[in-house]
Amino acid sequence: MRYAIKDTMVMASRVMRQIFRSVDTIITVLIMPIMMLLMFRYVVGGAMNFDVFSAADYILSGILLLSVINGIAYVAFRLNTYVQRGIFERFHSMPIAKSSILGGHVVTSIISNMFSVIVVLLVGLLVGFHPQAGILEWIIAAIILLLFTAAMTWISVFFGLIAKSTETASVFSYLLMGLEFVSSAFAPVDTMPAGLAAFAIYQPITPIADCLRSLLLGQPAGNSLWIALAWCAGICVAFWALSIWAYKRRMK
Repeated sequence: MRYAIKDTMVMASRVMRQIFRSVDTIITVLIMPIMMLLMFRYVVGGAMNFDVFSAADYILSGILLLSVINGIAYVAFRLNTYVQRGIFERFHSMPIAKSSILGGHVVTSIISNMFSVIVVLLVGLLVGFHPQAGILEWIIAAIILLLFTAAMTWISVFFGLIAKSTETASVFSYLLMGLEFVSSAFAPVDTMPAGLAAFAIYQPITPIADCLRSLLLGQPAGNSLWIALAWCAGICVAFWALSIWAYKRRMK
């Protein structure tokens, strides 16, 4: 276990160096979520009318989730590059823990996305976000974001392993963005047409966004907390298992 953790951290540092050398990755992970926040705050925000919250308070939870979804797409791209170039086979010929090969990418994704979340949160404070959370609410919100990032990362790992080319490896992220835009992340569900509202209520992004918003604004999260935890944990476990299956299938 000690060697597996050490190898995972070495692999994570290797991937982290690749991220810092990639300008387009930095733009996608940091600049795009900030631009989306500023657009919703200053361009669209004036036309948005919420009964209780300001526009900045309402949309920030959705922007944080969008930041994670933007960031995890590169995990699929990097893993598929490893597949196409035979890098996995090279790693298998080395005396390292096999679990570190995927684990390093997962750890890197969580670290880089949490950094992105913190930056977006700080910009949110500058443009009018007023959190009312206590220490416990901040801790629970951080746990939700970590679980959400882990869940989205394992989805990315799976699609990176099964994609036929690097060009198609990150296409799945557009589906995740679509789920977020058809949720309560940026608009209340009750303002949507009946059919669309029914879909928005029962898909995973809505309870996660509602839970995160309630926690950050000091409101009772209610059942959305347990539903959000269940969705994040369920997705994480399911796609971890699928990723292990896809990895073993690739290595045959």
